[in-house]
Amino acid sequence: MAVSLKPLDDRVVVEPLSAEDVTAGGIVLPDSAKEKPQRGKVVAVGPGKLLDSGDRCPVAVVIGDEVLFGKYGGTDIEVDGTEVKILRESDILAKVG
Repeated sequence: MAVSLKPLDDRVVVEPLSAEDVTAGGIVLPDSAKEKPQRGKVVAVGPGKLLDSGDRCPVAVVIGDEVLFGKYGGTDIEVDGTEVKILRESDILAKVG
């Protein structure tokens, strides 16, 4: 996905991965029972936080990384018909893989 967003400072644009349709036990979940996704793919990264010295602290994730984030963290927006989430680097809990 080509995103036309350029995040500022230590912000990261993440495309959430779809929620599971079937549980591990084989139960099919309706849309109302699905939890919000907490996993996504990084599609854009800002230049990093500006330090007091004037230097930038590099962001620890790069485009293409799969990350875990808090269930209600960040801001949900729609860009070109695709739902994305804008997070601060500190809202990202871990890289997957």
